[in-house]
Amino acid sequence: MAKQNTVSKVWDIARPIAEKLGLTLWDVQYVKEGSNFFLRIFIDKENGVDINDCENMSRALDKPLDDNDPIAEAYILEVSSPGIERKLTRDEHYLKFVGADIMVKMIRPIEGIGKEFKGVLSSYRDGEVTITDHSGENTVTINKKDAAWIKLDDFD
Repeated sequence: MAKQNTVSKVWDIARPIAEKLGLTLWDVQYVKEGSNFFLRIFIDKENGVDINDCENMSRALDKPLDDNDPIAEAYILEVSSPGIERKLTRDEHYLKFVGADIMVKMIRPIEGIGKEFKGVLSSYRDGEVTITDHSGENTVTINKKDAAWIKLDDFD
């Protein structure tokens, strides 16, 4: 729960800063990899993020993060775009991309479908994701917590 609390605190600090810079805060992750902790801030904007946006966001975050001190451990701050095949992580992501092509990797395979599949995000409600295959004939509804990841599929 401590990681989620950290993410929430950082989200509250970072969102108004992103908005002031004309950016959208896409996601915040706080993870330990090896012996290092990483605070990853993902930003977006209408025509895509460039290196200057990342640099401006990183610099604008430095003092507020130091002043509010939401993280006890030493960490590495990374600011980047969520990328083309961006992971859908928040409710607003799913709602925004209803009708978009997605890729899904399940934690456990679904009988008759497998562990990885593609389709169209047909609907989203209360953590339930409905995916229709590209033929439009078959649908499956999953709980997003049962997926290892769900990403936009921008390459079809």
